Amino acid sequence: MDNNYVKKIVIFDDDEDILSICAYILEEQGWEVHTFTDCNNIAEKVSTVMPSVILMDNWIPDTGGIVATQILKNSVELKNIPVVYFSANSDIQLLADHAGAETYLAKPFDLDELERTINEVLQKA
Repeated sequence: MDNNYVKKIVIFDDDEDILSICAYILEEQGWEVHTFTDCNNIAEKVSTVMPSVILMDNWIPDTGGIVATQILKNSVELKNIPVVYFSANSDIQLLADHAGAETYLAKPFDLDELERTINEVLQKA
């Protein structure tokens, strides 16, 4: 991979603390991090960045993570970007499957899990 390649990630979460922690950790690892606290106009938000991976919270305003992920997966331009679904809900696997996400991460997660999940989904992509 050439050194000019910038890894870009988009995080959708309405919890500012989670956004700042994730952004801090991922930027340390060389990611360009874009964060949003709502998923309105999600296709436009994602297309302006064209990230390598998306982290999606279940309870994101206004429509919620499932609908937001389905919008992405129904877009020809965006459907191949892997989505990591995250939630504190005990049914997270079902939610992620329903949304069409590639994988999921249960909240609260530790940072090693975050890194591992992102790396796994990128290897599959």
